[in-house]
Amino acid sequence: MPAPAPATSILFIGNSFTYGEPAGAAPLVKSFRPSTVTDLNGSAIGGVPALFKAMTVQAGLRYDVSLETMPGVGLEAHYDKKLSTIAHPYDVVLLQSLSTLDKARPGNPELLIKYSGLLAQTFRARNPNVNIRLVATWSRADQTYKADGAWYGAPIGKMALDVRRGYDAAAASTGIKVIPVGQAWNRAFATGVADANPYDGINPGQVNLWAPDAFHGSAHGYYLEALTIFGHVTGRDPRALGANEPIAREIGIDAETAGALQRVAAEQLAAH
Repeated sequence: MPAPAPATSILFIGNSFTYGEPAGAAPLVKSFRPSTVTDLNGSAIGGVPALFKAMTVQAGLRYDVSLETMPGVGLEAHYDKKLSTIAHPYDVVLLQSLSTLDKARPGNPELLIKYSGLLAQTFRARNPNVNIRLVATWSRADQTYKADGAWYGAPIGKMALDVRRGYDAAAASTGIKVIPVGQAWNRAFATGVADANPYDGINPGQVNLWAPDAFHGSAHGYYLEALTIFGHVTGRDPRALGANEPIAREIGIDAETAGALQRVAAEQLAAH
């Protein structure tokens, strides 16, 4: 019998949107099965990478998953401070930057373009066939509904679309693909699966994708992020996991909601 093919190695690089900042609502995500992934910073974090890993196992796929994450930073911090930690050959690398793209100039993609390019060069030097993808993040309710927000007064979906345009600009300069996580969130709002404004209460039958800070994700938000990444990277339909799959239940999501979020991810990937 031939030996099984080696597992696909994948590295997640990002911040709290990758590791699942608890913010009072999603501790089960940050601490989700940390022993199943390799945290290169030694922080014993599971996060979205561990959700992805669990989904691949359930789908019968073999992935070796690593993560390198730091709170509140863009890709420039990983390049400047963690290059020796991350500069190794991987089959797949996912890059997720600051939620506003730039702290000083919200919505400006210049740093994202520069450092995604530098990181792409770094990983391609280690493995010319590396598959690099950018993870475009979601609209922040605090940046949209609060008067001091950079997107104050705009429709809730606009920030995600602006962020996506920044990621598209970075992708165009580096020849890599973009995973539409923020647009999956927008689709959840548009289809009534998720409530679009956490400040006026959550409508019956809808979920809140944000944590109580209206900034980070809730367990539902991170689950939708992981589903979108899973489908984009593996090419598998997230709905094939099934509404009754145990991963959702482990982080407090019921079967009906899990099925709805799987459908949203699948539809967004199909549209994408």
